[in-house]
Amino acid sequence: MLTEINFDGIIGPSHNYAGLSHGNLAATRNRGETSHPRAAALQGIAKMRSNIALGLTQGILLPHARPNHRWLASLGTRFEDAPPHTQAQALSASPMWAANAATVSPAPDTGDGKCHLSVANLVTMPHRSHEWPETLAQLRLAFADPAFTVHGPVPAPFGDEGAANHMRLAADHGAPGVEVFVYGISGGPFPARQHPDASAAVARKHRLERVLFVQQSQEAIAAGAFHNDVVAVANGRVLFAHEHAFADKDRFYADLRAMLPEVEIVEVPAAEVNLADAIKSYLFNAQLVTLPSSEMALVLPGEARDTPSVWTWLQDHVAGNGPIRRLEVVDVRQSMANGGGPACLRLRVVCDPATVDPRFLVDGAKLDRIAAVIEAHWPEAIPYDSIGDPALIAQVEAARQALLEALDLSDLLTGNHQI
Repeated sequence: MLTEINFDGIIGPSHNYAGLSHGNLAATRNRGETSHPRAAALQGIAKMRSNIALGLTQGILLPHARPNHRWLASLGTRFEDAPPHTQAQALSASPMWAANAATVSPAPDTGDGKCHLSVANLVTMPHRSHEWPETLAQLRLAFADPAFTVHGPVPAPFGDEGAANHMRLAADHGAPGVEVFVYGISGGPFPARQHPDASAAVARKHRLERVLFVQQSQEAIAAGAFHNDVVAVANGRVLFAHEHAFADKDRFYADLRAMLPEVEIVEVPAAEVNLADAIKSYLFNAQLVTLPSSEMALVLPGEARDTPSVWTWLQDHVAGNGPIRRLEVVDVRQSMANGGGPACLRLRVVCDPATVDPRFLVDGAKLDRIAAVIEAHWPEAIPYDSIGDPALIAQVEAARQALLEALDLSDLLTGNHQI
């Protein structure tokens, strides 16, 4: 039976606030602050526990090797010799944001009836551009069953940021859907990260027929919506978006209704929630999910509840006849301070759970085991000026090794995987 599985990225032991992501206002605003990797990772575990309690199926993706010594070697240096900005780029824990891992097209949408995954190249940002080889290795382990086809990245210079700029709408998870690729052309002072040619290439590789290509508004990117999932999210037949999310929303909405007549478009007016509040609160970077009861719930960061305009709008919506019937608030403040909310932390894959490598699926007991490793090995704090400390690097590397050994995934440690 086809089920939506949320694969959350476990927040790695090198989680720090180096402010590397130009255009991500939270990340740059908190540059230089002291991070708390242990608390961050445990917040992520608590979010996964909350999803399981809601009746959702939960998976994981693993922290990457940090520092990335292979990437540093390709630059002709070693971590201890690299300049501070390169050290920070090599140490980044950004793979925690699994929404950027890949674009996923479930079997009902594809020409060959397989679930297709294309790893994202993330070439726009140096600290993320070296993620894809290890992400691809994990995807090829987790989805090795013949039910899947896992693709390598779109080549540079066509920036591809994965599911953060991709939405799927369908009558239900197992029905044929409409896949929406959102790209950027200009973001004013900030880079537009999703190239239209990258989106088109992924759609071709996935053999999609019912597909829309939609431009994100320059206004949204300039306001700090560096990915579409900061201003829009979709689930089932529901599109939940800000009024200013798209460059030509009228045409997009008309095309979507023509392809999926049962679609419900829930638009938040700018007069009630402006872009600044939407982005600050990550109202749309929430997990919009279908519960076993068939009701839809919105898994929100605490910042949404703390933003009066956002919380007022949400309360009014839930009190009415809208499709979102339940609000679940989670604490992911460590991730939020680096610019990633609940939706950033997960990759959605619609498939039969029996076809997934069970090492990448979790229940309460496995989360207990993961939490114990985190509590024992993750650094409690990383001051910004300590990221080059050899003792910290040794702790970070040992922590990841302990986690992979605990999950029987040491093949990711030894490099026994094919790129």
